Amino acid sequence: MCVDSNDSVVWGSELRRELLLTEIVRKDSVPTMSLAIAFKGPEGIVLAADSRVTLSAAIQIPGQAQSLLLPATFDNATKLFKIRNHKFVGAVTYGNAAIGLQQPRTAHSFLPEFEATLAAERMQVRVFAERLSQFFLEKWISSGMPSAVPAGQDMVFLVGGYDEGSPYGCVFEVVIPSRPAPVEQMNQPGSFGIVWGGQKEITERLLNGGDQKTAQVAREFLHVPLGAAGPDPLAEELKRKLSAKIPWQFLPLQDCVDLSIFLIKTTVTLQRWLVDVRGVGGHIDVATITPTDGFVEVQRKKIVGEFSNK
Repeated sequence: MCVDSNDSVVWGSELRRELLLTEIVRKDSVPTMSLAIAFKGPEGIVLAADSRVTLSAAIQIPGQAQSLLLPATFDNATKLFKIRNHKFVGAVTYGNAAIGLQQPRTAHSFLPEFEATLAAERMQVRVFAERLSQFFLEKWISSGMPSAVPAGQDMVFLVGGYDEGSPYGCVFEVVIPSRPAPVEQMNQPGSFGIVWGGQKEITERLLNGGDQKTAQVAREFLHVPLGAAGPDPLAEELKRKLSAKIPWQFLPLQDCVDLSIFLIKTTVTLQRWLVDVRGVGGHIDVATITPTDGFVEVQRKKIVGEFSNK
């Protein structure tokens, strides 16, 4: 999203700063923002997300053809969705922060309107994911958003919940606008684990022993080209050998909560010292969903006054 830039900003006298920032935040390399997690454990589902939303102002630098994207961050966005009258489902979102070109709005700001479209009867998690996808795809189109977006610029939802009578939960991914049909994650019987998305490099390094670029960097250094199309066997082998040895199927629900918070908090903390886009920040909102208690908020930011503690 772009907002009008401040015409009083003068860059001409700060050439070194111009060049540095131009390298870091180019218009054609905006990373996916936020960090959201859906954890499918044997005792329940954990949904967690940060609270930072980043909008970018286009700044035209004198003497350069390419404009500079200047990010502005807002740390009180809600990316964890609790659905009225539907206690056995929930969602988190990451990626594109808002819908609307002229007057952008966060996904959560549409929640009352979405809830009004739902009947009160309990529905399957897949059906709920389909309804959510349909609603936000319609909003995306009606707001004049592009029908095709670059990789990493979709609005993504991770939907979790329990079907009636099911002992274990399920998680679906919805990608607006590129892949709106819900796709179930960890869908094999007895399959448990964690799904994350957004600015995920730090999480990937912690859990997988490397991020998506690791195998590519190794191939370039060793001058070993990638062969046939499909998954990179080197990336798969590195992941197999270097991944953290976590027994996903064993973890109690509290451990699932603790690990989800740790991954987001670590990303927030490390980004404090990085010369890079700091797209993850603010309060970490967390909820669990179980077949008995449904959606339960573990921690969530509150609206506070000047002298209140958050």
